[in-house]
Amino acid sequence: MIERATLTRNILIGMAGGLLLGSLIHAIDLADTNPIMVYGVNGLFDIGGKAFVASLKLLVVPLVFVSLVCGASNLSDGSSLGRIGIKTVGLYLFTTAIAITLALTVANIVDPGMGMALTTDAVFVAKESPPLKEVIVAIVPTNPVKAMAEGNMLQVIVFAILVGVAIAKSGSSGQRVRETLNDWNDIIMRMIMMLMAIAPIGVFCLMLALFSNMGFSAITDLIRYFLTVAGVLVLHFLLTYAMMVRFVANLNPIVFYRNFYPVMAYAFSTSSSNATLPVTLETVERRLGVKNEVASFTVPLGATINMDGTAIMQGVATVFIAQAYNIDISMTGYLMVVLTATLASIGTAGVPGVGLITLALVLQQVGLPVEGIALIIGVDRLLDMMRTAVNVCGDAAVATIVAKSEGKFDESVFYKDETLSPTT
Repeated sequence: MIERATLTRNILIGMAGGLLLGSLIHAIDLADTNPIMVYGVNGLFDIGGKAFVASLKLLVVPLVFVSLVCGASNLSDGSSLGRIGIKTVGLYLFTTAIAITLALTVANIVDPGMGMALTTDAVFVAKESPPLKEVIVAIVPTNPVKAMAEGNMLQVIVFAILVGVAIAKSGSSGQRVRETLNDWNDIIMRMIMMLMAIAPIGVFCLMLALFSNMGFSAITDLIRYFLTVAGVLVLHFLLTYAMMVRFVANLNPIVFYRNFYPVMAYAFSTSSSNATLPVTLETVERRLGVKNEVASFTVPLGATINMDGTAIMQGVATVFIAQAYNIDISMTGYLMVVLTATLASIGTAGVPGVGLITLALVLQQVGLPVEGIALIIGVDRLLDMMRTAVNVCGDAAVATIVAKSEGKFDESVFYKDETLSPTT
């Protein structure tokens, strides 16, 4: 198996190479009928990138189910599982609230929408956001097989927890099932490592296909908005998570970032927390030192409901649209944005296109024109790549903090091959 340091280097090379070559092809401005575009960019490389993402998604449901059942079955104390659940959801909501507050603050300082000559004839039709009651009821699976087939992660998580608790209470028969599932867990982890070996090729194909068709030209008209969102994402990534890891978990944030940053390359290239989930879980357990019974619960849940990056986009976009249309939403409106965006991070979990859906919900709550979303769609694809990387980092940070507080954390794994101590 390829060494992790070499793999990480190859992934970064593949990402940079795909970005540069794709941007070069876009700059040449080849016709869509050109053989390079037909058989190369939109053919071979597009197939390679999509096949890589599909192979990652292939492992998501079996990984979440098997890993979470194993973790829940090891937490035979129901109160322990309850504590972990409360801490996890509470921390996800807390970081989301910080993210949206930080976004609103920075956006009001930068004023990304001031002086923009925007028209009001743009049209955006948002998918209807389901009511909270429906979302809560839909969490409980009526058909676990259907939930797995459709990739409904919240239902899969609930079913896996129930199975794990039942195994823990089933004595010797439960022990036999647990041992079998532990073997399956090892097999799935080995499959993940096999996929990681070809990850540099997959990442290269994804980046080349994307930037060949899009390039950087899409951001020139909205450069101030783009840089504001990107800047807040970086600020939240470097400041909020580092402080939480350092002062709440009492761990060295530099080591945390060193151990985890390869996962962010996956997240950036796939733009999907779910597609990145197998790699995130493997890294959280084997590089950060989080025990499986905690990682298998916090990480899949985070991939489903943790949307710090999306919350940041919503905050900046709200200010941008309000300024572009010269609408003052006042301090009360901003407080409503914080509350709505934070709750929406869970309230619309599992709904396709959740970022734009929740943004439409936020805009409606403060009386801003929903059609303003159409003005920022052009750069949303690139920003989505960045905020997905931030999201998965938040998942790992919360998993680390919860595991440390529950005594289910291995510092020897976290500081393996590091000279940095917890107090450095």
